[in-house]
Amino acid sequence: MQQAKNISLQGAGAVAHAVGKLYPQLSKSHRKTADYVLGNPFRAATMTIDELSEAAGISVATANRFAHALGFDGYASFRAALVSDFATTLAPVEKLRDEVQRPATSAETMAAAFENDIRNIEATRRMLTPEHCDQAVDLILSAERIFITGFGASAYLAGLMAHALEPYVRTVSSVALAGGPSQAGRQFFKLDSRDLVIPMVFPRYAADTVWLTQRAVEKGAKILAITDTPGSPLVPLADVTIYAQTERALSPTSDAAALILIQALCDAVAHRARRSVQAASQMAEFVLPWLYLPQQQQRPATNPAGKPAKNKGKIKA
Repeated sequence: MQQAKNISLQGAGAVAHAVGKLYPQLSKSHRKTADYVLGNPFRAATMTIDELSEAAGISVATANRFAHALGFDGYASFRAALVSDFATTLAPVEKLRDEVQRPATSAETMAAAFENDIRNIEATRRMLTPEHCDQAVDLILSAERIFITGFGASAYLAGLMAHALEPYVRTVSSVALAGGPSQAGRQFFKLDSRDLVIPMVFPRYAADTVWLTQRAVEKGAKILAITDTPGSPLVPLADVTIYAQTERALSPTSDAAALILIQALCDAVAHRARRSVQAASQMAEFVLPWLYLPQQQQRPATNPAGKPAKNKGKIKA
C-alpha cells in the first residue's frame, strides 16, 4: 500500500490525486486496479475497459466500479481524465482508434490520405506571410554557417533541406542523424552570432530539438523555426517562424506539407542567391561522374580530384 501511495503522490492529474486520497479506503480488488493504473498510467490511458480488466487481472465490472469509487461517472470519464495528462502524446492514438473503427477499403483510405494532405498543403500556403518569407531567406543567405536539426521523422526532412540548400550557401549541415543529440550539442558549442540554426519540430514535439535550440539561443545564433502552430515550443525561441499544417488521421504527423514548405523555401533561396545558376551548373558538373548517363554502360572512373578519368578504351554501344 505504501508503494502505491508514493506513486500516487508523484503523479499528476485527477486520477492520481483521487487514488492517493482514497487508496486506504479502496477494496482489495480496487487497490489491485489502482496499483496497475498508477504503475502504467500511459498504457492505462490507451486501454478500453476490456483491455484494462485483462491487463490488471480484474473483471470488467470491477474496472467500472473502480472508476465510480474514484468519483467518476463511469469508465469513459475515468479514461478521459487519464488521457488528459498525455493529451499531446495520445491525440494521434485517439484519432487512430476512431478511424480504424470506420469501415473503408484500402483505396478509400489512400484517397482520404491524399485529401488530407491537399488540405494541409493549402492551409500551409495560406499561413505564409510575405514578411516572414523574406526574413527567412535573408537569414539563410546572410549566415556564415547553417545547422539544421530535428529528430524522429524531422531528421529526414532536415537532411533533405540541407541537400537542397547546398549549392546556394557557404556551409550547411544536418546535425539530426549522425551521432544523435550529443553530437549536435558538440557542434552547437561553437555557435556564435554569425550562425543560423534551423530547428524543426511537429507533434509529437521532440524534447531534444527544443533543448538544443535553447542552447543555440544562449550562444547567440539566429533561429529560423519550422513548426506547426504558434503554440509550438520553438516559437518563443525563434527570430523567425514559418508554419506547416501537419494533421493526419492515422499517424501523429503528416510530413507532406512540411516537405513542400521546405522545398518552397529552398526555391526562394535559389531565386535570391547570387550566381545561383552558375552555382547549380558547377554543382551539376562536379557530381557528373556519379550520375547515370544512358550512353554509358558502366560508371566512369574518377581521379582523386573527382573528375572523370580519361577512358583509354572505347565504351561499347
